[in-house]
Amino acid sequence: MSKITLYGISPSKCDTIRKARKWLNAAGIDYHFHDYRKDGLDKATLQNWSTELGWEALLNRRGTTWRQLPEEQKASVDETSAIELMLEQPAMIKRPLLDTGSERFLGFSDKQYQTLFRETNL
Repeated sequence: MSKITLYGISPSKCDTIRKARKWLNAAGIDYHFHDYRKDGLDKATLQNWSTELGWEALLNRRGTTWRQLPEEQKASVDETSAIELMLEQPAMIKRPLLDTGSERFLGFSDKQYQTLFRETNL
């Protein structure tokens, strides 16, 4: 069985992380929580996620951090600049990112996690 890692920011700063962790704990799923801000994130990992999931999916455009960027910066964002922004400001990475060891999944929904853990027997 692969080691499961849940990536995000402190649950005190993110309701979605809090919900995902609560679900995993209630289901008895063994996982490691990786806080981008405390534990860091390297560029190679972020680029791999971008290749697998798409940089547009990784970039959290709903958050305050994105909304505070100048309009001209938001309008000119591409994969390279998005990766740099996410490295500089990890709150711009959509969360949570669940890494099962073989696949990565963005966001949280009760139904998605039920299906994922039922189908893969993780």
